[in-house]
Amino acid sequence: MAETAAIHDMNKPMLGTLLHQGVLRIVMQRPERMNSLSSEMMAALSAELTQAAENPEVRVILLGAEGKVFCAGHDLKELTAARAEADRGRATYTRIMRQCSDLMQQIVRHPKPVIAVVTGVATAAGCQLVASCDLALATDTATFCTPGVNIGLFCSTPMVALSRNVAPKHAMEMLLTGESIDASTAKEFGLINRIIPRDYLDQVVQKYAETIASKSSQTLKVGKEAFYRQLEMPLSDAYDHAANVMVENMLARDAEEGINAFLQKRKPEWTDG
Repeated sequence: MAETAAIHDMNKPMLGTLLHQGVLRIVMQRPERMNSLSSEMMAALSAELTQAAENPEVRVILLGAEGKVFCAGHDLKELTAARAEADRGRATYTRIMRQCSDLMQQIVRHPKPVIAVVTGVATAAGCQLVASCDLALATDTATFCTPGVNIGLFCSTPMVALSRNVAPKHAMEMLLTGESIDASTAKEFGLINRIIPRDYLDQVVQKYAETIASKSSQTLKVGKEAFYRQLEMPLSDAYDHAANVMVENMLARDAEEGINAFLQKRKPEWTDG
């Protein structure tokens, strides 16, 4: 995948990608369907993430969308159509919910940092998508909600990602009321990291991502994996795990290079090892 080259795979018309300075931009391109997480969209995103994991040129991933809606969650027309099946859609719903859960976990377990770039509405599983990313940047016009309760369908799977990002009472407020929150409230809740003026979004986001991309990719991989693993552990187990990670990290070539570069007051030369 060549630097600065725009890529549009005709086999994946739902996505557009651009790789520049180690930063891969993935853009959902179905604004007419509100970039909903249809089975096809989820398959396309998963395939792109798999390719990015295997591509050493990709160091950071930006996930954005065209149009006024970042992602409207599951494709309700697709789900409703399945009711005509003999089992009233049970098998289809099981498959789609599993596919969605696998995609969210793929993001969390991805070896590269994944950053959501939200310029519009992120609702239901779309909000889940934002919460599943490692970081999230948004414009001041972005909004977020988990409105399933309004249509008799509690946002149970979005709840998993949401409750791991924001305080329990904030999560329950979003889940029980189904009301939208603005970018400022989302930042206060801890759902997003920064709010960026729309006019400066592209350059600020690129610089932000390039700052992360300039680090050792091996160090980022080790750190990201350790971060999510220790979150689920009791305190003493978390410290034991983190200590073991630190020992192995200290023995890595990039740690040796980084420490030497710091002591010698020079820029490190990463080998990603």
